[in-house]
Amino acid sequence: MGLNDPQWGGGGKSGPPDLDELWRNFSQKLESLFSGKKGGTPAGQKPGFSLGGGIWLFIAIAFVVWLASGFYIVNASDRGIVLRFGKYVETTMPGPHWHLPYPIESAEIVDVSTVRTVEIGYRNNIKSKILQESLMLTDDENIVDVQFAVQYIVKNPEAFLFNNRSPEDAVRQIAEAAIREVVGKSQMNFVLYEGREQVADQAAVLMQKILDLYKTGIEISKVTMQNAQPPEQVQAAFDDAVKANQDRARMKNEGQAYANDVVPRAAGDAARLVQSAEGYKQRVISNAEGDASRFQQILAQYSKAPEVTRERLYLETMQDILGNTNKVLIDQQKSGNLLYLPLDKLMQKSATTSSPQPQEDAAAKAAQPESDAARSRDAFRSREREDRP
Repeated sequence: MGLNDPQWGGGGKSGPPDLDELWRNFSQKLESLFSGKKGGTPAGQKPGFSLGGGIWLFIAIAFVVWLASGFYIVNASDRGIVLRFGKYVETTMPGPHWHLPYPIESAEIVDVSTVRTVEIGYRNNIKSKILQESLMLTDDENIVDVQFAVQYIVKNPEAFLFNNRSPEDAVRQIAEAAIREVVGKSQMNFVLYEGREQVADQAAVLMQKILDLYKTGIEISKVTMQNAQPPEQVQAAFDDAVKANQDRARMKNEGQAYANDVVPRAAGDAARLVQSAEGYKQRVISNAEGDASRFQQILAQYSKAPEVTRERLYLETMQDILGNTNKVLIDQQKSGNLLYLPLDKLMQKSATTSSPQPQEDAAAKAAQPESDAARSRDAFRSREREDRP
């Protein structure tokens, strides 16, 4: 309708257009569009709208929309499960896909990459404990308070979708049963201290075994022990026991350190004594062998000249004995009335003769046995002449 239309406020009648007339014109145009006819309303028929063509157009549009509703997109971390009247048909990979629209087929999207977490013994915070889940009995009949978290992913979307009514509750119940079995077979100190990682690993293996047995399509990725401690009612007594164990360990370490210090020194002293004894043994044996050899040599010389050898042995013995004394022997029979003894010179000479001589040549001493025997023989004869009246 143009602005210069006589029906729109211009020439002719003034005021707004007639709404009934506008509606009749719109109905005529729409009816002519669907019926393929042009022109006005036939004579003898009231102007109106024919619903036949509009319904078919609506049906066509609705059918197209219904077919388009079968398109769906699967993300990279998801898998699509197509159901036909509720029965499994196929699993679709990431990307755009189409299935027969509802209610013939439907598609369920399952996330297979996101790591899901189930908390046992607490919710959201370790301080918000759930004692029904956390209190457990150990093998030595002690109660421990254990909180841990289980992380899992979906490895089989079909089993996860059809075999689990509530996957999170199933994982929680299986995890609680598995950790109770592992804790029930362990000692209290093992669970609280050195064996926490082992308890978590054993529980993860047992959980996976049970989940596979029930065909849940879930894979345990990690079990984390958040907290393990005795119940709050006996916490003070348990702290005292822990301190006692620490004191015992400290004293044991101190004793071990002392032993590590004393034992090597004792072993060293023992080795030194053994070496000293061995050296003394070798020295005594060598001295005995030398004395035996010397005795054999003296015996050979004694068998040749008994008197001379006996005199020589006597003189050597007296020389050894008297050479180490401070006494002075004087022959009174031959001494005069006035006796002058330079005692200082004699003492100095005695000290000089008693000191160890420099290294003597053994070969030279061995080469002079006959000369020594002759001198001893002369001395013996002179003493006999002196003893004669």
